Amino acid sequence: MFALIKSGGILMIPIILCGVIATFIIIERCYYFYIIRKRDEILMPSLTDALLKKDFQAAEISCVTAGTPAAKVIKKALECRRWPEPDLKEIISVEMDAVVPLFEHLLTTLGTIANISTLLGLLGTVTGNIRAFGVLGSGGAMGNPALLAGAIAEALLTTVAGLSVSIPAVVFHNFFVSRVNRRITEMESNVTSVLVRLTGRVL
Repeated sequence: MFALIKSGGILMIPIILCGVIATFIIIERCYYFYIIRKRDEILMPSLTDALLKKDFQAAEISCVTAGTPAAKVIKKALECRRWPEPDLKEIISVEMDAVVPLFEHLLTTLGTIANISTLLGLLGTVTGNIRAFGVLGSGGAMGNPALLAGAIAEALLTTVAGLSVSIPAVVFHNFFVSRVNRRITEMESNVTSVLVRLTGRVL
C-alpha cells in the first residue's frame, strides 16, 4: 500500500488528506441525523401530552432534553407563547433560520472535497504525463523504461485516488442535502403543530 502511495507522487498526500476529512464528515453527519431523528421521535409525543395538560414547563424541559434543532425552535415558541400571534410567528421564523445551519454543518466542506479531489487527480494525471513525455524526450525512442513506468504510474494512481475520494463524497453530499431538506420539512410540520396548539386552535 505504501509503495502505491509513493508511486502516486506528492499529490497523493492532499488526496489522502481529503479522503480522511471526507470520511470523518460522512460518519459525523450519519450519526447526527440518526440521533436527531430518534430524539424528535421521542420529543413530539411528550410535547403533545404536555401541551394537552397545559404543562408548559414540562414541555420546555422535553425540548431542552432533546436538544435538536426542532426542539430549539419549539422551546423559543413556548417561551414567547404569550406574544401576539404575528410576533410569535415572526420569532419562530427567525429561530428556524438560525437552526438550519445545524443541519448543513460541514456539508459545504464535503462538497468542496468532492470537487478538489477530482481536480487533484487530474493534476496528478497531467504532471505524470509531463514526466512521461520528458522521459521519452530525453532518452530516445523508448527512454528509460523504469522512469517511464514511474511517470505513467503517477498519472494513473492519482486519477484513481482522486476519483475514489470524489465519488463517495459526491454521493454522500447529495444524500445529506436530501436529509437536510427532509429534516427542515419535518421541523416545520412539528413547529406548526405546536404553534396551532399555543394559539388555541385544534388540530
